[in-house]
Amino acid sequence: MSGIRIKLVGINTGGTFTDFVLWQNGALQAHKVLSTPQAPEAAILQGIRELGLAAEDLRIIHNSTVATNTALEGKGVRTLYVANRGLGDLLTIGRQARENLYDLQPPARRPPVPPELCWETGGRLAADGSWVSP
Repeated sequence: MSGIRIKLVGINTGGTFTDFVLWQNGALQAHKVLSTPQAPEAAILQGIRELGLAAEDLRIIHNSTVATNTALEGKGVRTLYVANRGLGDLLTIGRQARENLYDLQPPARRPPVPPELCWETGGRLAADGSWVSP
């Protein structure tokens, strides 16, 4: 691997667009292609080609707002929420999920994932990638 400069690309597969953020040589580059819902990998591969990237020097971080939106809208299958220790009740708290943002006592809403399916795990990284907690 000597001489190869690793390129890091973040990919978010959404319902309409698939977004890319490429980090290489100390610079960021953004790119966007239309999503292909029937075959999400097609949009990912298209974006990688359009960015001129080769697999041997590429590291990918992938996210999908399709799955997030499906869970939030309650349209998908039974969902398990896995979070770092101390964040298991984040969906139940739902501080920003209020019709009136400044209402300090909003009526309780059903969380998108029931509390019994919210699991906590250890492990936490700092912004620089070092371990804060194993």
